[in-house]
Amino acid sequence: MANPLAGEVEVVVDGVAHVAKLTLGALAELEAALQAEGLVALAERFEGNRFSARDVLDLLAAGLRGGGWQGTAADLARADVAGGPVGAARAAAELLARAFAPVQAPAPVFRRAGG
Repeated sequence: MANPLAGEVEVVVDGVAHVAKLTLGALAELEAALQAEGLVALAERFEGNRFSARDVLDLLAAGLRGGGWQGTAADLARADVAGGPVGAARAAAELLARAFAPVQAPAPVFRRAGG
């Protein structure tokens, strides 16, 4: 089960649920695959709706590998992603949003003096 607070997204591939996460390594892999000039350029590309089906595929593959999946983009291209192209695009958007979401500080813990 994916933990959204940890930046994780559940992606169902060929009927099997996987956890995807854009780790630093996954983001570096994605930058290289998409020939992006950096993280800001990568985010702007998707925010500006200037992405292709191949971009979504590369993003999902990188995120899945960030979550421990051992497949390749070619494997994912041949697989059935739950929800089809729309489901894949939605999962890709969630991955990006969670990867770049502001970090929330943990709630402070108050303790009684002397105890």
